[in-house]
Amino acid sequence: MTGLLEAKVALITGGNSGIGKATALLFAREGAKVVVTARREKEGEETVDLIKQRGGEAIFIKVDVTQASQVKAMVEKTVENFGGLDCAFNNAGRPGDAGAPTHEYPEDIWQQVMDVNLTGTFFCVKYELQQMVKQGKGVIVNDASIAGLRGSKEISASYVTSKHAVVGLTRSVALEYARKGIRVNAVCPGWIQTSMVEGAFQRHPDLETAIIDQTALGRVGTPQEVAEAVVWLCSEAASYVTGHTLVVDGGMST
Repeated sequence: MTGLLEAKVALITGGNSGIGKATALLFAREGAKVVVTARREKEGEETVDLIKQRGGEAIFIKVDVTQASQVKAMVEKTVENFGGLDCAFNNAGRPGDAGAPTHEYPEDIWQQVMDVNLTGTFFCVKYELQQMVKQGKGVIVNDASIAGLRGSKEISASYVTSKHAVVGLTRSVALEYARKGIRVNAVCPGWIQTSMVEGAFQRHPDLETAIIDQTALGRVGTPQEVAEAVVWLCSEAASYVTGHTLVVDGGMST
């Protein structure tokens, strides 16, 4: 352990699997007290148990980020348990693949993607900022995607649109709160070995080969590799970084 986040309080949404779980474990390894949140309680508690088994300190809070009241309560419970909020990784999200082109895309799926990926991120940012403004300091990292920086034929327009909006939200809030001691950045993963990506590969058998061919490093990334970027952005090592979109895609978008 290098202690990049020693004695810090770190909150993560979607901390029950994939990138979220890897980041929660790394937060703890770097010395943070971790608040793991997700909708799926069993998996979230499993993440907390892993942290505790390794000597860390963590709690689980069941949260649906599309519900503002639950997000507000999430931040309040974090402060009640650990006395503050130093850094937050807004990672909860959902895919947009409905197996249909845009002119046939289901409107209810479009709304669900926006509710989770964009509005859910906004709710998290809003209530995290309220606490951080009181403290006069804090760091927020939003999980965007390389789909938030470019168009895509492989990914639905709903997902691409939602992630572009997360990038815009990140940049705007970073400028608004920089003089209040709060840094706000986004991490933009490429294709990472998560259940979401594995599902896409199963639905589209030729996709994995195509993605690897387009990636400079010749492979799909790991959740741990994204987690390392998130922890760095949350640490004092990145104290002069705000409003940034940190791409972690193996050179795919180069």
